[in-house]
Amino acid sequence: MFDQLANLLIYQLGGLSPNSHLGAALHFFVMDTTNIFVMLVIIIYIMGLFRTLLSPEKVRDYIRGRSKALARTLAITLGAVTPFCSCSSVPLFIGFVEAGIPLGVTFSFLIASPMINEVAVVILMGIMGWKLTLLYVMAGLTVAYVGGVVMERFHPERWVEAYVWKIQMGQTAQPAVDTSLRGRHEFAKAEVKEIVGRIWLWVFIGIGAGALFHGYFPESWAENLTGKNNFLAVPMAVILGVPLYSNAVGVIPLAEAMLTKGVAIGTTLALMMSIAAISLPELLILRKVIRLPGLLLFVSILTVAIILVGWLFNFLI
Repeated sequence: MFDQLANLLIYQLGGLSPNSHLGAALHFFVMDTTNIFVMLVIIIYIMGLFRTLLSPEKVRDYIRGRSKALARTLAITLGAVTPFCSCSSVPLFIGFVEAGIPLGVTFSFLIASPMINEVAVVILMGIMGWKLTLLYVMAGLTVAYVGGVVMERFHPERWVEAYVWKIQMGQTAQPAVDTSLRGRHEFAKAEVKEIVGRIWLWVFIGIGAGALFHGYFPESWAENLTGKNNFLAVPMAVILGVPLYSNAVGVIPLAEAMLTKGVAIGTTLALMMSIAAISLPELLILRKVIRLPGLLLFVSILTVAIILVGWLFNFLI
């Protein structure tokens, strides 16, 4: 349906040729814009309904008191399926610390939550298929688990800001949600308005970058610069992804364009993961509760893990 709409607007009404750079770029832009925003509204609304049932406090309380291995597994699983973004990092971090949950488990949750964004997973599956989506999810789960384990080895408690240990439990509680049918509907609508309002620009930027890459970037360049035989391609992708401000949804169009141009899967996944898990906004927020040495260690562990994942997928696929 979206492909037909793009064909009508760009090729039939616009008179552009599918073989032209501009025609290919605009067709990609129109098709992905309509596709992604329709899916965004539907999925965020559904996840908004889900969020009325599962608050950050429930997540914290469910993990508290479990064995370390089980707690980490639960934290990663809940991080993957709960709709909490980087703006929730500070209250979640404080709540986990207050509940006595090991910091290694907390870091595993903080890695999994933005990286395996449930909205992005559904959109990724719709655009690029379940196989690539499964690869992305499995890689994200692995990085979250290993990253939390390694972080714990360095005893990160020493880098937590002193005020975090002094905050009382009740101060991080979230306001109650109206659990009536109408209340849940209103909450879900508000989630759509708030989240789309916050990320729409970055989704447009991601689609625009993907459209330019799709229409104008020669396939031979993509293969030479970012092919799986280029050992530096994955580190370059990770370094490029760190300063970019987007989420997993915004980077999907660029990833789609990269794959269509022949960029290796591992390189593409590395870029997606670095943008989602090591974004500057989340790091700036986490800096409020973690001292600089701990934050640098966190970034270093994630960077190395993502590079290794990218190399592995490029080698295997």
